[in-house]
Amino acid sequence: MSRARIRLATAAAAAALAAGTLPASAYAAAAPGAGVSARHQQHQQHQQQAETIRQIPLQGAVNLRDIGGYRTWTGGQVRQGLVYRSDALSKLTDADVTTVSGLGLTKVVDFRIPMELQYDGADRLPTGLSPTARPVSDLGLYATLVGAIGSGDPVVQEQMLGGGRAEAYMRDIYRTFVSSPENRAQFAATLREIADGRQGPVLYHCTSGKDRTGWMSYVLLRALAVPEDTAERDYLASNTFRAAYDARVRAGLKQSGRMQNPDLLIPLQEVRQDYLDSATAQLEADYGSFYGYLTQGLGLDLRTLAKLQDKMVR
Repeated sequence: MSRARIRLATAAAAAALAAGTLPASAYAAAAPGAGVSARHQQHQQHQQQAETIRQIPLQGAVNLRDIGGYRTWTGGQVRQGLVYRSDALSKLTDADVTTVSGLGLTKVVDFRIPMELQYDGADRLPTGLSPTARPVSDLGLYATLVGAIGSGDPVVQEQMLGGGRAEAYMRDIYRTFVSSPENRAQFAATLREIADGRQGPVLYHCTSGKDRTGWMSYVLLRALAVPEDTAERDYLASNTFRAAYDARVRAGLKQSGRMQNPDLLIPLQEVRQDYLDSATAQLEADYGSFYGYLTQGLGLDLRTLAKLQDKMVR
């Protein structure tokens, strides 16, 4: 492999964590029937015009996707059937488990913190497959949500999440994907496993499959020399796949009386370009470039990056 190709492959690994979380009690309150906004429909149409995103439909998870199929700057294509990204697998039905079994997974990496597991439950996986716990910090977001929703007090909820505070919280979380040594270690370990030629298909996930998982996927795709705008589109696609479900969550919270203004949750439910920009700005400030982040921040040597390219790109 040429030195230029290796540098392209390395030029982008940032860290992989999706903080997007809502307590299980909020999901349980979700009422059926909320629609998808025009903005999300427009986004979906835009994606359909571009490269197809390979979602795997399930009843108990809405954001399971194969990250393969994207074209690279080097003229290659990311192989399908090797790496999957998802939201939590704790609510899978029996039929879902059968579908997941068909993916041939040999490893499932769970980025959720212990509190999320406590509230939402462990993954439901095919027989013989156990999740690898690799928690990535959410800076207390999950606990904040539990407290805000549990209070049932609109004044408290506004004080905690209103006035741009939710958005600022998300930007802070994304910066720690890069700045936290502990978080970097979790992302680096996952990338090394993906690069290992002896490792079969891998799935990684968090709760909503959008922030920790979104960052991990963005970094992986950029490391494989997928164009930046394509990697961003894959990241932003969570809004399309999660929109209807998240709207039902908000409707359920309003109907139950626990939130008078559930729209306070929208900044926490969505992925946004400025959240991603917060992480990439931190990356550039700390390491100068994606290549610096991959090699210095994540500690990935050129041999590992070349193995990642050889395994994942055809």
